[in-house]
Amino acid sequence: MAAIRRKFSSQVSPVLLEGMRDIARKEGRHFQAVLEEAMASYIENKTQENVRPEVMAHYRAGVEKNRLLAELLAE
Repeated sequence: MAAIRRKFSSQVSPVLLEGMRDIARKEGRHFQAVLEEAMASYIENKTQENVRPEVMAHYRAGVEKNRLLAELLAE
């Protein structure tokens, strides 16, 4: 079953538009598929809390390192 699509109209910088068209051409894909993927990626990025793995690793290491201090302060 084909996905439902809605037409929309907007304006964008010529540089961005040409960049998207180049990507579509180089990948042998339809422009709308590349645009839809870019929009989906943007929405996912804006709606999730994205924390880089190395940042989380440092956070967890700090929590573990200071676990005893946290327990003492909690008393």
